[in-house]
This record gives sequence, C-alpha cells and structure tokens, in this order.
Amino acid sequence: MLKQSLQQKLLQKLSPQQIQMIKLLELPTLQLEQRIKKELEENPALDEGHQEEEDIYSNEDNLDDNKNDDEFSFEDYIGDDDEIPNYRLHANNTSPDDDQKDIPYSAAKSFQEHLTEQLVLKDVNEREKLLAVFIIGNIDDDGYLRRDIESIVDDIAFSQNIVATEEELYKVLSVVQDLDPAGVGAQNLQECLLLQLKRKENQSQANLNAIKIIDECFDEFTKKHYSKILVKCNWDESELKEAIDLILKLNPKPGSSFGEPQTRSLMAIIPDFLLEVNGSEIKISLNQRNAPELRINQSFAEMLEQYANKNSTEDKNAFLFIKQKLDSAKWFIDAVTQRQNTLLFTMNAIAEFQKDFFLSGDDTDLKPMILKDIAEITGLDISTISRVANSKYVSTPYGNYSLKYFFSEAMQTDSGEEVSTREIKQILKELIDAENKSKPLTDEKLADELRDRGYQIARRTVAKYREQLEIPVARLRKEL
Repeated sequence: MLKQSLQQKLLQKLSPQQIQMIKLLELPTLQLEQRIKKELEENPALDEGHQEEEDIYSNEDNLDDNKNDDEFSFEDYIGDDDEIPNYRLHANNTSPDDDQKDIPYSAAKSFQEHLTEQLVLKDVNEREKLLAVFIIGNIDDDGYLRRDIESIVDDIAFSQNIVATEEELYKVLSVVQDLDPAGVGAQNLQECLLLQLKRKENQSQANLNAIKIIDECFDEFTKKHYSKILVKCNWDESELKEAIDLILKLNPKPGSSFGEPQTRSLMAIIPDFLLEVNGSEIKISLNQRNAPELRINQSFAEMLEQYANKNSTEDKNAFLFIKQKLDSAKWFIDAVTQRQNTLLFTMNAIAEFQKDFFLSGDDTDLKPMILKDIAEITGLDISTISRVANSKYVSTPYGNYSLKYFFSEAMQTDSGEEVSTREIKQILKELIDAENKSKPLTDEKLADELRDRGYQIARRTVAKYREQLEIPVARLRKEL
C-alpha cells in the first residue's frame, strides 16, 4: 500500500565555486602552479603580472546592478575574516619586490633514459635494442622489472606489432641486467642481490659464500635464522658473518642509486612555507612560487564596456561571454588570495603553538597538538585545518617538514605531564639504536624501559609505534 507524507529537510549543498575553493586550499605549491597555468591558458580575461592601481573591473558596477546577487562569499566556507587580525594575514607575506630566490628542485633525466643510453655500448641488433627499450620502459624507479615476461610478450605484440618469444625476451633481459647500476632489471629481491654479487670483480671466498646464502638459503637469511644456515652450509660463525657483511652492503633498490629520476623530480618536495628563525623570533612567509601575481586583462575588460549598450543578438552574446570570463577571472584571483591568507594564518598558529621546537629543532620539544587545537586558535573549521596540513611542507633551518609531522596525540607521564607521542617514538628509536644487536630488545622489554623512564605504555602500543617507525621486530634486528 502506497502512502504519501510530507517531510521537511534542511540540506546544505556546496556550490561549484565552494568546491573549487576547497580544491585550491588542498593543492601543494607545484600543483597550484599547474592549476594557475591552466587557468591562464583557458581564460583570456586573466593575465599574469601586477595589477594596475586603477580598478579596471569597477566599470562593471555601472553595467550590471545585479552583479552582487551571484557573488560567492568565501566566509561561507572558511569563516569570518573580520575575526582574523590583519597583521597575521599580511605582515609576513612576501612582496613581489622582495629579493627572495625561488626554492630550487632537481630536474634530471629519467632512470629509464639513463639505462637506454647504455645500450649503444652493448652488442645488440636493432630488433634486440627495440625489445630492450620496451623492457626498460617496464622497469620501475627502484630498478625492478615487476611484470612477468609473458605479459610483456603480449604487450609488445599488441602495441608494437612485434611477435617475440619468451626465450628471446629473457635473452634481451640478460643484456638489460648487465647495465649499470648492478642489480637493475631483477624480478625480485633475491635475483637483485645475486646480480650484484655475481658482478663483483673480486670473487673472494666470502663473496662465493654470500652467493650461496642468497641462492640456497634465502628464506633462512630473510628470517635471520642464522643457526640453520650454519648447519646447512657447515660454516663457522666467522665465515657466516663475513658473508652477511658483504650482503648487507648491497643495494636492495638499485634504481635509488641514480639520484632522482625525472618522474620523481616532478614530485620533489617544494616547501609551501619558508620559516626563518632570528634569535627568539620566528618569521613565516609563503614560498613566492606559491602564487604568482594575477590580474584582469586590461584589453579584455575594456571590451565589456564596448558591448554594453549594443542591442544586436550577437553583441549581447559577446557581452555575456566577456562578463562570464571576467567574473571567473576575478573570482579566481580572489580565491588564490584567500588561499594564501588561510595558509599563512594557519601556519602562523602552528608555529606559535610549536615555537619551542622551531627555536631548537629538537623533536622532544614538540607539544601534543591535534587539528582541534589549531582550529580553536584560528577560528577555522577542523576540516579547513586538515586541508591546509595535507600535502603541505615547511622549510625550516632543520630541513623540510610535512605539516602533518607537527600533529600528534598526547600521553601522560608518571608525574602527570602531557607529552607528545612523537617524543615517545623518538625515545623508542633511541633505545633500539643503542640496543645490543646480538640480543635486540623485544617489544615487552622496550615497554619496560619506557615505563622505567616514566612513560606508562603497553607492549601492543610499543609494537604500533615501532611499526610506524618502520622498525622490524627484534628477531629481524638481530646481528651476529
């Protein structure tokens, strides 16, 4: 049986402009540059450069009395700017006239290009070179070929219209695996280590023993079951230790030895904020790459007045087109400005909250800080603080830091003092670094050590922090 009823609901929907503002707020510096470039290419009413003193957009006030009806207020999203002290928004910002250089970042040739260039030194024909280039194209930045040869055979047939056999590709792969750095083109870690060991010119007994371990005892080696290797190979401890020392000097990611490939240099860390320390004073500014000067195109704006009083359909359509582009350009300029102000306001609050750390660079000076703390200081929404902190970096005298690094939960010591969980992680790391590697500390013993220092922490919490620090369990930290 159908039944009709009336229901009243209060729904809040984000406008397209609000959604765009949110997206702008989330973008890190490099992606913002790309977004601005895209906007400059698509909107002829937008130009890059310093805005003239005369407000060339003010003419529109006389042309359209209703323009304010559709205007978007950023305060709807990030709060009332009247509550934000003006000096916190502008005092430390950089001027276009400031003598401040761009933050450089690397732009090298790709790892794949580095490998391809070496093929000219190898004895390969044109077909083999083509197959080798295709294989190199499937090698990742760590230096591994993680796809199986059968799949690559199918890809070559489909994309290059070349019929090749698996046997032929394995032969070409051996050529690729002979390129530098040693270990490149391996299909797994075991093969990668073997390639490096077999490449060594000095095939000493220790090197031959290392090859035997990787080739025949790899499972025992990865699990650090050294006693089983001793029995299996009939060696004494000195022979095993010498071989393992050689293995530990190998590079498990040979691709990483080739600096920063182009694919990663494009994602290099470009700090969004520049933090300077002068005595007890901290100065925050935006990286000047963050947002170049934008302005309304003078010629395009003047066209609006030319078409304003014309009555033909074509002229009216032209007027509407120009007005829409000008509205869009003005909104984008305002949005970028609002983004800068919001970023600076939030970063200043973080710097003030964590002032002790920024003055010393000592992790133990970091205070427990959550998103809510900064939201309460700034008056901004927690979601806004989260978006600012996400994917943003600050350059400090102690290196580049992700903004997320400064947020951590709190724990209490025996004395009732609140400390950051990051401080506990730092102490945990120090305990592990100082442990006897022949008898590494278990999670339970680490928890005991922390309790002795006044940090009441459970074994499972120690395990969680250890995993977050990417430190293996005690058994895998054991050394001979």
